[in-house]
Amino acid sequence: MSSLQRLTGKTSKRQYRSNLWFERVMALLALLNLLFVLFDISYIPLRNFWLQRKVQVFSFKVGPVESQGFPVSFKWLIPNVTQFYDPVKGIVPYRDTQQYLEKVDQLENQLIDPGLRSLEVTAILEDLRDRSIEIIDTNPFQIANKTGTLEKIKNKMREGVPNSEDSAKEAFNIFWSQDYLANNPVQKLNFFNSEIRPLIETNYYRPIGENGEFVDLFGVIDFPFFVLFGVEFLARTWLISRRRTGVSWLDAMLWRWYDIFLLIPLWRWLRIIPVTIRLGQARLINLSRIENQIRQGFVAEIAEDMTQVVVIRVINEAQSSIRKGEIAKWLSQQETRPYVDLNDINEVAEIASIVSQLMVYQVLPKIRPDLEALLEHYLEKVLNQSPIYQGLEQVPGLGDLRNQLTGRLVTEITQAVYDGLNSALEKDPVADQLFQRLLEHFSEAFGSEIQGKRTLQEIQSLLTALLEEVKVNYVERLSEEDFEAILDQTRAIRQTAHK
Repeated sequence: MSSLQRLTGKTSKRQYRSNLWFERVMALLALLNLLFVLFDISYIPLRNFWLQRKVQVFSFKVGPVESQGFPVSFKWLIPNVTQFYDPVKGIVPYRDTQQYLEKVDQLENQLIDPGLRSLEVTAILEDLRDRSIEIIDTNPFQIANKTGTLEKIKNKMREGVPNSEDSAKEAFNIFWSQDYLANNPVQKLNFFNSEIRPLIETNYYRPIGENGEFVDLFGVIDFPFFVLFGVEFLARTWLISRRRTGVSWLDAMLWRWYDIFLLIPLWRWLRIIPVTIRLGQARLINLSRIENQIRQGFVAEIAEDMTQVVVIRVINEAQSSIRKGEIAKWLSQQETRPYVDLNDINEVAEIASIVSQLMVYQVLPKIRPDLEALLEHYLEKVLNQSPIYQGLEQVPGLGDLRNQLTGRLVTEITQAVYDGLNSALEKDPVADQLFQRLLEHFSEAFGSEIQGKRTLQEIQSLLTALLEEVKVNYVERLSEEDFEAILDQTRAIRQTAHK
């Protein structure tokens, strides 16, 4: 290998590595953007988890008995994401429920000093009773689509504070009373803080923007990625159009059609398509199995329809040609139009001569013993059925003569056939001329006679009917064929070939 070739090889390897690293960096950035998108899409449904950072394990209900299980906290592992991301989604605390919890905090402070029977505590409890009734009547959880949370609060209050009316309003009135809290107020407030407060804290208010939709500032986070992938898309497609002959800039953009999903602000979850493709191109994941399954599934879906369409199309064209009299035109043109010979050689005759010589001079000598044994077997079988031959077998000394005559007869027959084939293959200009004239007269006579009106019409009718039967009987079977089984056979053949 020359120094120039070594230098060129090293340069191409460096270029390949640099391109691969660039692809990997862009693929990881696209993956990061997709993770942001998925987090944004799932944030509202999962906000309770991000707010409380705990999940309830083994919660189930059997009949009237409900098991709450036990909560698993992730506060030590997951930071408080809501204080950073709530502003992105335009989420602010709901004023009524926020003030309600602030009143409860004031009540806890007043219980320490000056005490439960003070005028301040009395006013707070009355305010809490009024706010509880207002919350149940106005349902401030509806804006956040958390009406179910209000129902949970009502159910927990009815279970925690049973009353004759089984009413949530009555349960709140009883709970926020001095008589109820007088007996162990710390335990009663712990029940509220552990069961009711977390549910109320999940409520929020989300304002509506001028476009009629909820305020959402995720576009601010997504905009730098849009600029990055937009510039990369334009530069990459421009380079493709410059490097590929006959590829315009628009063609190159269509070539990288999947990257367009990175630039569309709607249906952002579709970015999983370009991200997956880019990770495969960067060799960060292996997509060969997925590509094979998609390709085979696509083949299985269209193979049946394509096969039927192609076969039926061919048969219809053949039927149309027959109905239009193309056979008669072809026969008449064959008689009037001279045959164009490009090399003054009759290819059909030459091929037949080569095959015949191969059979006579090469093949037949090798199989002659087997052929003689077969002929001798059949000859003996025929002779054994003859009464005269059976009578001769009874004469002493004629058994060996029978075998000799049979072998001699088989040898003579085989030799005669072989000599006849040899003589037929010898160069004989007169015989070749006679055979050629025979073929010409046969073609002329056959073409002339077959053009008879009745014969031609009958042949056309039969051919058309035959093709129609082929469509009904055989093409229909194609639709009944299990293409998945065919794909299994194809995969098995490929695996065997690889081995």
